[in-house]
Amino acid sequence: MKTFKKTTALLPRNKTQAFCYGLIVCIMAMIFTLIFTGCGNSETSREDGQTTIIVRNWNDYIHPDVIGLFEAEYPHIRVDYAYFVDNESLHTVLSRGAAEFDLVFPSDYMIERMISEEMLNRINWDNIPNVSYLGERFRGLQYDPDDLYSVPYMWGTFGILYNPQMLEDLGFDFENETVDSWEILWDERFSQNIFMYDIARESFVVALQRLGYSANSTDISELERARDSLIEQRPLVQAYVATDGMNKMIAEEGAMAAIYNGYAIWAIQYNPDLRFTVPKEGGMQWYDSMVIPNTSRNQAETETFINFLLRPDIARMNAEFTRYSVSNMSAFELLSDDKRNDPVYWPSEDVLANAETLSHLGEFVATFDNFWTQVLAS
Repeated sequence: MKTFKKTTALLPRNKTQAFCYGLIVCIMAMIFTLIFTGCGNSETSREDGQTTIIVRNWNDYIHPDVIGLFEAEYPHIRVDYAYFVDNESLHTVLSRGAAEFDLVFPSDYMIERMISEEMLNRINWDNIPNVSYLGERFRGLQYDPDDLYSVPYMWGTFGILYNPQMLEDLGFDFENETVDSWEILWDERFSQNIFMYDIARESFVVALQRLGYSANSTDISELERARDSLIEQRPLVQAYVATDGMNKMIAEEGAMAAIYNGYAIWAIQYNPDLRFTVPKEGGMQWYDSMVIPNTSRNQAETETFINFLLRPDIARMNAEFTRYSVSNMSAFELLSDDKRNDPVYWPSEDVLANAETLSHLGEFVATFDNFWTQVLAS
């Protein structure tokens, strides 16, 4: 599950500014739609008996050779493949009917929202026999408990990536202290050496769990305390980051970052001195799954593609390329021993038992965003 930075536009002060503002918004919306839909015709192509399925995924979330392998094996199906930037923009495009996607890869809480808003088609499992390769723990997940709409793809955790040497140089005593709690991100010894995630929901996960609350809390008093906690922390934070937190930790620009485990795996590969932990307060476990929007015109062909992605050798290729944990247990068994035994890649059951999965919170999403704006403005 990857997310990107949000921006806030200034409101116009007079009619001339309002006209210019409206014109700019319209132009930006058209550009966004063109980029999002691949700058091409989104209608299904069936020329010469070939069907085109329109697939939108996260950036760098599939092995570069997989599309070509699929099209060689199924020459009657072409894949129009491109990226989306975050769950919210994907939802916006689909809800406005701006594109006729056949397959998308949203995250847990967004899938729950899409199901509630009747935006997804039910999966025809008869077309996906390779579902048998999925592990039992990836069936009946909380956002789709009856396995009607989604096919698990990748999953992982959210925790703390840290540099032991930098922490020690700043006064951390590893003989008597342990990096096992979100509390360390409020430790004044590490002022300006802390990176927090630049998205409201992720940062509130940290603050809520630090205070002993659920990451899915909708209690206003708890959310206010979490907001105040983040405001208290703000002077200690060097920067609010997303994917660039990985690069900053590799370059040793800071000592700690709240980060997804996939980014942590990449960072540790390039800087082996780094370590990753899921805090004892719970942390987060997340799931990205394949779903078929109700805009799809090619469900059977799309399910053929899903079935291909679930083939163990293909799932292994994608897992090795993305560095994220794979839900396909047969593919997992094909991975190297160091990967299968790596607790960053494959957390223990004890860790997962305490980690929360995000739920769609409906109207409280606006509350999170409002409180997050107050944090950044503090």
